[in-house]
Parts: sequence; C-alpha cells; structure tokens
Amino acid sequence: MEEKKLDINSIIGFVLIFGILIFWFYQSQPTPEELEAQKAEQAKIEAAAQQEKAATTEETPRETMPVLRDSADLAAYKNSVGGFGFTEAREGSTVLENDLVRLEISNLGGQITEAVLKKFVTYDSVPVYLVKDGNASFGLEFTTTDQRAINTQKLFFEPSLSKNGDNQVLSMKAKVGADRFLEYRYELKPDDYLLDFNIRSQGMAGIFDKNQPIKLNWEVKGIRHNKSIQYGNRYTRLTYNHDDGNISKLSESSDDEEIEEDIKWLSYRQHFFSSILATSNHFKTAELRSQNLVEEESPEEHFTKLFSTSAPLELQAGELAYDMNWYYGPTDVDVLEHYEELGLADSIPFGWGIFGWINRYVFTPFYGFLSSFLPFGIAIVVMTILVRLLMSPVTYKSYLSQAKMKVLKPEITELGEKYKDNAMKKQQETMKLYNKAGVSPMSGCVPALLQLPIFYALFMFFPTSFALRQKSFLWAEDLSSYDTVAQLPFTIPFYGDHVSLFPILASVAIFFYMMMTTGQNMQTQPGMPNMKFIMYLSPLMMLFFFNNYASGLSLYYFVSNLITIFIMLAIKNFILDEEKIHAQIQENKKKPKQENKFQRKMREMMEQAEQQKKTGK
Repeated sequence: MEEKKLDINSIIGFVLIFGILIFWFYQSQPTPEELEAQKAEQAKIEAAAQQEKAATTEETPRETMPVLRDSADLAAYKNSVGGFGFTEAREGSTVLENDLVRLEISNLGGQITEAVLKKFVTYDSVPVYLVKDGNASFGLEFTTTDQRAINTQKLFFEPSLSKNGDNQVLSMKAKVGADRFLEYRYELKPDDYLLDFNIRSQGMAGIFDKNQPIKLNWEVKGIRHNKSIQYGNRYTRLTYNHDDGNISKLSESSDDEEIEEDIKWLSYRQHFFSSILATSNHFKTAELRSQNLVEEESPEEHFTKLFSTSAPLELQAGELAYDMNWYYGPTDVDVLEHYEELGLADSIPFGWGIFGWINRYVFTPFYGFLSSFLPFGIAIVVMTILVRLLMSPVTYKSYLSQAKMKVLKPEITELGEKYKDNAMKKQQETMKLYNKAGVSPMSGCVPALLQLPIFYALFMFFPTSFALRQKSFLWAEDLSSYDTVAQLPFTIPFYGDHVSLFPILASVAIFFYMMMTTGQNMQTQPGMPNMKFIMYLSPLMMLFFFNNYASGLSLYYFVSNLITIFIMLAIKNFILDEEKIHAQIQENKKKPKQENKFQRKMREMMEQAEQQKKTGK
C-alpha cells in the first residue's frame, strides 16, 4: 500500500514539475513590445549578413568568371586561356532531360549548372533541386606547357547534341585546334537517374604539362529540402567507397576532412536525395572536406553542408581517359539497387554491422511489402505488432526473471540486514541463494540485449526510409518529419516551437512501461541517485528528443510500448503464477546444485578476498 502511495505521489510530483517548467517558459517569454524590438534588431542583423553573404558568394564569382560584353572582353578572355581561345566563346546552355530529371549544362565550364528531380517536391511544394543558382561547381585544374594555369570552370566549351538510340548525348569540347580538344561527354538514358559521363582528351599530349598535377574539383552546397533543417542536416553526409569496397563517411555534425586512397564513388547525400560521382578509373587519392553550415533551426537557413573533393587525375600516353557516372536522384534503396555493379545502395545510412544488415535486408523489404497494399501509417502499426509478437518470447523470459527476483526479494532484504556490516559476506550469501533457487540476476539482462539489434535497426530505419517521405497518417502530414498539433508563440530550448502529439503518446507509453518493468522492484542504494526520479525523467527526455524527429519513429515507439504493456499484463495475469514460481524456487533450493566453472571461480575469488580481508585485520 505504501508503495502505491509512493508511486502516486511520484507521478503527481512529475506532473507538477513538468507543469512548472511549461509555466516558467511561458512566463519568461518576452512582451509584444520586446518581441517587436527583437525582430527589428534581428532584421538589421540578417540584412547585414545577407549583404556580407552576397559579397562572398555572388560578387566574387562574377569578378573571376569571364564576362563577354564586347570585343575587349573577348580579347582579354582569349589572352588568358591561350590555345583554348580556339573554341568559340559563346554563352548559353544545353538541356538534357527525361521523365525523371532535367539537367542544364552550361557552355561556360561544360558543367551541370542545374539539376532538378521532376517527380519530387520539397516540404513547401518547391521542386527538388540538387544543383541550382551556383550551389555546385565541377572542373579540372591543370598547367599547360606554356605555363598557363587553366581552370576549366572558366573555359568556354562547344556543345554538340546528338542521339545514341533513345539516349541523349551531349559532347562539350574545349578546343585548342580542329581535332585537338578536352571533352566532357554526357549520355542520358530514358527513365534513368544515372548519367554516363566521360572525360577524355585528344591531341593534348603536347598541351598538358606532365610535371604538374591535373586536379578534378567537385563542390556542392547542400540545399534544404526538409521542414526541419537540423533534422535533415543530421542525415546529410559525405560518404565514399574506397579500399576495395569499404564504406566511410565524414562527420555529420561538425567540420571534417580526410585524405583517402582508391576512391570508387563519392556521395554527397542530402538526406533523401543524393548527388553521386562514380568512376571506373578509381581515384588513387582524394582530399575530402565537409563543412557544417547550419547554426540553428531557422526558416531563413537554406543550406546544410558544404562538400568538396579534390582528386588528381592520371594521364595515359599523355591523354586523359576517365569513364564516370553522375547520379542525381532519391536516396531510395529501390532505385539505387538498380545500379548493383556500382554499389550505390551502400551510400544509404542503414546502420553499422548487424544493425545495418537487419535494417537493409529485413525491415526495409518487409515494410516495402506491407506498404504495397496497406496505408503507410497502418503498415508501420502492423509491422510493429508483428515485431513485438515475434519478440514476445524474449519479453516472457524477461518478465519471468523479474517475477523470480520479486519472489526472492524478502530473502535478499533479510540477507542485507543480516550482513549489513559485511558487504563481501552479503554478496556471497546472495549468490548462494541465487544458485540454490536456480535464479540468475543476469537472466533479465540477456533478453534486453537480444532486443538491442532490433531496436537500433528500427531507430535507423524510420529516419532514412524514403518510402515514408511525405506520406501522411492521421494528423501527421509527413511520416518522415515531425507532426504538429500546436504551434507555440515561443521556442522552448531543446524542444522547439511546436508540439508534436506522437512523441507525447510515446513518452506516456514509455513511462508506464518503465513503471511496470522497474518501478516495482526499484531500490535506492545509499550514495546513489534517486532511480525513481531518473525513471520519471527518462520519458520527459524522450519527449524533448523526439519532438523534432520523424513522426513515424514516434508512432513506432508508441505502438511498440503499448503492445509490450499488454503482453506483459497478459503474462502476469494469465500465464505466470507467482505462487507456483515461489513453490518451484523452494523445490529448487532442496535439490543439490552443482556449481559450474564460472560459479566456482567466482566463489573462490570471493572467499579469497574475504580471507585476505580477515588476515589484513
């Protein structure tokens, strides 16, 4: 009875603390006058920042890129590029497109200056662009035999559009003569996100300075596609295949750089969409960089990370010959697995080791099967039910262990009182009691450990599953983003400016689950923190943590814990009988028990320690 009172009082205290926090946040918000003053000041700061940004991101390129306004500009350009002035300096671009992508390739630099995915839109219904308004650049840097430093981004290329069957072929040539040139060749197939891309030269053996490196440079500033830029940025990452198939990544949370060898492909992943460069002629080395551009959650933030790669290219008989592929498309396993020979599906963050294996080969295809004939939210519920039912034997083992420990609790408490001044003796007697009763205190931990791979695999599945993107369920507009049932007029630190209902439901379910699993037998040891307070705090932390996470993940946790609670209630009321467990334990005590090697070794070590303690005295 006293235990129930303590639990009720603790719950009331938890509710009061949470209410006080919300009230404090509400009271501490600024007045309307203060808000107006803050907005005015913030507007000044943002205007100054925009001016500075424009100066660094727009004016500088305009000064360095050639602008052909008249004959004087043309003469200056030809003088700077030497023999490459043979190519007609003509501004413009060529479009390659199919039903999936639209690519615009500029004469200046011969590079892709716009890449839009035609089947998708962002959270605010804007077409998904991977390349737009100068956020990306690609080119070669080399030195000529007359010691001119050439950057192909500043060279004009001559376009030639043709057909190869149903494929569109675009040849971009920077010429130094009628039959001497550097060529970028693009070939786009119908209904395909993958673009063949070749770099080759002809008659350039006497143009390239063989004593100076030829460097390929590729840079992309990730464009925001998600409602929460911080959430999308968490899954925006530079990933690469190197060293005979090993997959590595740069940091997703901070600036990072690496020098790697034997690069097969590079993926600039922007959560649900990726820009990938693959090469059959592996880059022997490459300098890779990632810079985080997100400082805080703000609707004014438009870019996530800045990725860059610099890789030296090798000449063959004085010429360049590299066969490559560009991929501009969704980070969708169903799409990327079509390019099995390139291994592009490995760029998806399934998770590490066995966790990733479970995610990729179990949950991803299983959910794909369920969602093929069920609404996407219902498919999550059904998958969760099936997973929990599959894990119910583990739940049974865990609850059985708890029931046995509960039955033994009076005897363990008695031993604690009897040997309260001798911790070593208390431990020895407790272990003897466990051995006689046939109970292992670790048996409750093993089932929990068995569930960890499932837990982590699903934790990685929901935020990265392309199948959930922009799929609605109940009040959630997008299962891959957070749901919003109320917009707050202020921002709560670590929580946000909105209220998501699924995390609240998940936190309540977690709270009652923890009450059932740990609340009944929880003891606070002297000098240790109040474990009940930690138990009450954990759901609150989960509430804050998941408020900006994918609603599909919160839906899973809510349903999963709800089902687990019902399973445990069924086990307690209809399957397990504590009186029978007690009787069985008493019978086990009467039977002679043979120690295994581990138990004997532990007993001997404890006896030696006890003997040393007595000798020391």
